[in-house]
Amino acid sequence: MAIAYLLGKASAKLLKVNINVPLLLVLSVIPDVDIIFNFILHTNVHRGPTHSVIVAILVFIPVFIYYRRKAVPYFLALISHSLIADFIVGGQLQLVWPLSRREFGLYQLGLPYIDINSPMNVALEFSLFVIALIVMLKTRDLYPFFQNNKLNLVLIIPIFTVLLPTFSGYPLKVPLLLVLPHLFYLVLFAISVLIVLKHILYRP
Repeated sequence: MAIAYLLGKASAKLLKVNINVPLLLVLSVIPDVDIIFNFILHTNVHRGPTHSVIVAILVFIPVFIYYRRKAVPYFLALISHSLIADFIVGGQLQLVWPLSRREFGLYQLGLPYIDINSPMNVALEFSLFVIALIVMLKTRDLYPFFQNNKLNLVLIIPIFTVLLPTFSGYPLKVPLLLVLPHLFYLVLFAISVLIVLKHILYRP
């Protein structure tokens, strides 16, 4: 989410367009919706079709046609998940599905394998989280999460597909230092969703 936010923010500034930060963060984790299939159906389809750049391009074609340059930050947020984050950490991505099931990543290119528990990954992820949080605070990009905006209900997606499953069992699926960013996003997204639901359910 940190990479997607920073890329989306930078591209929005260059293109002089406004962005919806909650939507940007949701798109950054959309490829990981396959985790819910593994969690519920006990399958092993992670880093498959939902991580495909081909699929992302096809989905975004009508979005680009309608929104043009306004769609760029959101597209970058979506593909950054596969082309940057997962490409570096773990690899084994079916980037060109359905054309091929060949797996891609730094490891597949012959470089040392980096997993989620490696000190390099922990340091990188936590540093990016801190940088993104500082930028969010300085630019007041956290403010939209506390507004009554029905679009914020899309935050239900990362809550139930990525964040809550992380805490569904012990031992945790992420290193302890990375629990803090997970908890931060989980609490932030939950508060945002509850604010909207409160206005919907208790409307006078």
